[in-house]
Amino acid sequence: MGRAQTVLARLVRDVEELGFGAHAVHVQVGDERVVHRWSDDVARDVHSVAKGVCVLAAGAASDAGLFDVDAPVAGYLPELATGDGVDAVTTRHLLAMTSGIEAPWSPTWTTDVPDVAAAFLAGPAPRRAFHYSSASTYTAMRALAAVVGDVHAWLQPRLFEPLGVQAPGWDRCPRGFVKAAEGLRLRSGELARLGQLLRDRGAWEGRQLVSPRWVDAMQSGWTVREAGPGYTHHALAGWGGPGAAWRLHGAHGQVLLLAHDAVVTVTADDHAGADPFLRRAVAALSR
Repeated sequence: MGRAQTVLARLVRDVEELGFGAHAVHVQVGDERVVHRWSDDVARDVHSVAKGVCVLAAGAASDAGLFDVDAPVAGYLPELATGDGVDAVTTRHLLAMTSGIEAPWSPTWTTDVPDVAAAFLAGPAPRRAFHYSSASTYTAMRALAAVVGDVHAWLQPRLFEPLGVQAPGWDRCPRGFVKAAEGLRLRSGELARLGQLLRDRGAWEGRQLVSPRWVDAMQSGWTVREAGPGYTHHALAGWGGPGAAWRLHGAHGQVLLLAHDAVVTVTADDHAGADPFLRRAVAALSR
């Protein structure tokens, strides 16, 4: 039995022991890939894992010389007024959640105001500070859309098709833009391929889809904050931990957990159960 199979067998036992509501767990160690499913592999919302896809989108556009993540967002959206201190906010700030602009999440956040980006950029941002916000990622992708057009369509030949993901669904706001921070629908196997891309620092089957620096930026330059265990370190969409691992983490247990040459992909419907399961996963990978 290979290491990936050994880890998976342990995690299947952990799912049952914890009562974790998993749909699927994929484990890849090196070139060995294994999976266990508790339900059909249908496309599901990966929630905030989509924020990492948005980092890749901005990074690919930057690699192509089309977009500057360190330029003021206001320059890409000149029709939108900016609040106090917002004129210097960059896309990097938005993707890292460090613009200082507060925008609490609600289940209807894309319809609570006529234009999410306009309301978000209206500020204020008296100082650069961490505020986790779906509107922040959404506004970053509005800036990118000003250059590349529809972000979903632009990513199709550059990311989704090379990964074998055919026309994934991505929810849109009433203005027609992708919700960006959530609403991207992937099968667990497709999500696992994204995890392999991250593990291999943007390379897929010998082709560099995005520069390694964007994957590195998901797991470095941490913003350190006081929060519950597992949520103390945030970078460009990435969360630090558990332990030496890092992850993209979406609501209800949609996770890409990366540790050295391994990636564990989780799809679930169990928000509270994800954190203890991820601690078990890191322990299994460390054996």
